[in-house]
Amino acid sequence: MENNRNWAGNYRYSASELLVPETLEQIQEIVARSNRIKTLGTRHSFNGIADCNENLISLQKFNRILALDTKHNKVTVEGGIRYGDLCQYLYEFGYALHNLASLPHITIAGACQTATHGSGDQNANLASAIHSMEVVKADGNKVIFSREQQDGLFAGAVVGLGGLGVITKITLDIIPTFQMSQFVFDHLPLVQLKDHFDEIFSSAYSVSLFTDWKTSTFNQVWQKHKLPGFEHAEVESEFFGSKLSSVPRHPVPGYSAENCSEQLGIPGPWHERLPHFRMDFTPSAGEELQSEYFVPRKDVYQALCAIDRIRDFISPHLYVSEVRTIAEDNLWMSPCYKQESVAFHFTWKADWEAVRQILPMIEEQIAPYHARPHWAKLFATPPAHLQSLYEKLPDFRQLLLQNDPQGKFCNDFLKNYIMEKH
Repeated sequence: MENNRNWAGNYRYSASELLVPETLEQIQEIVARSNRIKTLGTRHSFNGIADCNENLISLQKFNRILALDTKHNKVTVEGGIRYGDLCQYLYEFGYALHNLASLPHITIAGACQTATHGSGDQNANLASAIHSMEVVKADGNKVIFSREQQDGLFAGAVVGLGGLGVITKITLDIIPTFQMSQFVFDHLPLVQLKDHFDEIFSSAYSVSLFTDWKTSTFNQVWQKHKLPGFEHAEVESEFFGSKLSSVPRHPVPGYSAENCSEQLGIPGPWHERLPHFRMDFTPSAGEELQSEYFVPRKDVYQALCAIDRIRDFISPHLYVSEVRTIAEDNLWMSPCYKQESVAFHFTWKADWEAVRQILPMIEEQIAPYHARPHWAKLFATPPAHLQSLYEKLPDFRQLLLQNDPQGKFCNDFLKNYIMEKH
């Protein structure tokens, strides 16, 4: 298989062939005749969750918008469409999604299958917008999972970790379009979160804190304000000890803000403010590694202080770390299942040996708070401990077996962390 690496270059896929079907019938035929197969999105996973030692199937040609339902506020798309492409279409017709991830470059199916998220006190992860999805199962037949079904399996299928089949069609809930503006504040002391965490994170529709962990301070606060119209939002020049920036910022210190979404309070469309990075530029730092952990909101300050205790080990190998809130959901394998959560994201320099030694240190510090790692990023959590963090895992395991009894979509990652009882 040519071009057999992921987006970051740190993972090499073991598949012998990459197949790029153009029709549903081709997908069904490929799946039916394959012994082992997995679906590949934009390759933004940092581990082996999307790998397979036989066939990989790409949905890059399955990227169309199929229907806009203005009566019920829904849009139906093919599984391989990227957020950035759908967003522009929705905006032109006066609609929006409730949230977006930092990068608009990723596919909808891939992001939802791994419970990728945006941020905001009232905003659940991206998968929570799914109303229904069409999946090609291991036998090549289609199955529909819908929120309207009474069997309860929809909540297990939405964050399916790629184990149910090939997601060919998704219907998403949409909302009326809106304008946003974005402000950045410099230098927020960590100690301010002890008594003011709720005030800080409720100050805008979406709030992110960035730090390089060189000091007990967040380098930047990014506030994304939802506007009632096209007017400018008004903010004070000081925010809990941080100062309003008069120039655009990049989250990574020393990088140009040219590829970041518009700041300085300039109003603009929701899809040009919710992501941190613009669709037409290289996302984030480029060659990098990523880890992310979700902790219960009630424990966030103690968990951040625990990480701060080892920041001297972290900072030399880090580009930047981000902290953001996510509302709870009812999706079985979501890290935010029935839990108001806060995500600690780490964008590492591309030195796996160094990162591999740091991850257990971080996980030891935040273990008392039952931290759950992001499924598609780098972590060191032992399978037995990871399984203990998901009360619905036995039900999810059963769902996978019902839809794929021979384990056609079950790769080494799923065997280790989901199917095998440790």
